[in-house]
Amino acid sequence: MEQEIISKKDLLELTGLSYGQLYRWKRKNLIPEDWFIRKSTFTGQETFFPKHKILARIDKIKHMKDDLSLDELADLLSPHPTEISLWKQEILERNIVSNMSLNFYIDRLGDTDIFSFDRILHLFILEKMLQTGEMSLDEGAILLQVLSEHYPKLQGSGGEIIFIRKMGVSSFLLCSSSGEVFFESGIRVVTRLNVAVCIEELKMKIN
Repeated sequence: MEQEIISKKDLLELTGLSYGQLYRWKRKNLIPEDWFIRKSTFTGQETFFPKHKILARIDKIKHMKDDLSLDELADLLSPHPTEISLWKQEILERNIVSNMSLNFYIDRLGDTDIFSFDRILHLFILEKMLQTGEMSLDEGAILLQVLSEHYPKLQGSGGEIIFIRKMGVSSFLLCSSSGEVFFESGIRVVTRLNVAVCIEELKMKIN
């Protein structure tokens, strides 16, 4: 399904932003370059944005810019991992994941006192998908294997995790872009998770 878009003119009117402020946020990487969509119209070339994404992002920036600098906000909203690591106990104390998810992860991928951001992200994704009630623990083990083997290939590009099932058999796809993916008949898409959104949510929990 094609995403709903909004023109730059309508966006500025709706949000009260100035042209200069919008492009300053773009230069600061608060708004991704690929959200600026150039399209031909009867008046010439115009700029459009993915409506729901840009409105949510602008609302978030407005509510946080008084407490954080634009550079700090850019880091927080970036799809790139950070250098942050946490002690195992800190992960539980900050309610990033449940004790059950942490123990499940450790049983399958080994214990460590300090978790890198990538490992915390995998834990966080595991927790989110278990909480939907759609994914079993056995499927969670497959998810962790896919993330462990293939997540580094995304190289901070965000991407998407797609959980599918057909005739009781489950699979996970890790896509490097959020474009449309088409499946054969009979495949049910159980869950789709945007990795960049997960990274943003995790950074918010950690900071």
